[in-house]
Amino acid sequence: MKGISVEFHVWIAFASASIALLLIPGPTVLLILSYAISQGRRVALATVAGVALGDLIAMSASLAGLGALVLASSKLFILLKWVGAVYLVYLGIKLFRSAPDASLGLLDDSPSVSPRKVFAHSVAVTALNPKSIVFFIAFVPQFINPNAVLAPQFGLLITTFVGFAAINALAYALIADKLRQKIARPSVLPFLTRLGGGTLVAMGVATATIRRS
Repeated sequence: MKGISVEFHVWIAFASASIALLLIPGPTVLLILSYAISQGRRVALATVAGVALGDLIAMSASLAGLGALVLASSKLFILLKWVGAVYLVYLGIKLFRSAPDASLGLLDDSPSVSPRKVFAHSVAVTALNPKSIVFFIAFVPQFINPNAVLAPQFGLLITTFVGFAAINALAYALIADKLRQKIARPSVLPFLTRLGGGTLVAMGVATATIRRS
């Protein structure tokens, strides 16, 4: 229906999927953990702000392109959903296999850096990463109704994802600041990485089977 932005059950599914994805210890999470452990809370909070802004820019750019694709061809849109499912499974397998080498790359004598530089670096890393844009294009289509007005749907999904991304990044930063020694242990990150890889594979399979009402 044209008057509906995003159906409630679809929004719940998107919110749940977003939370699961954000918890995965990928490059963004590792960046936050690294700064929190090596530089402390003040620098970590600058990282959180930069990641949130970067996600906002990357997701907005991704959905702008997705909107153009939906308007161009509904068949291409359906094809993109399947490509997205395969891409999520691929990322999950790749992340799972990288678990033995997972590390923060910390140095005991890491030089201090200014929060302003960290903020700029975090924005650039998050927003200008082509993989982020491709990921959003692969992830979001299953929650979009191409027969409804796109702008309200995009607005709600962007607000939801970026809001959760900021909360998730803040939680990781504060926890890492409190538990520096435990998180830096060699056994922790490989476990989290395997868990994240398995989650991505499961979500890729779910993407291929989801049908919108």
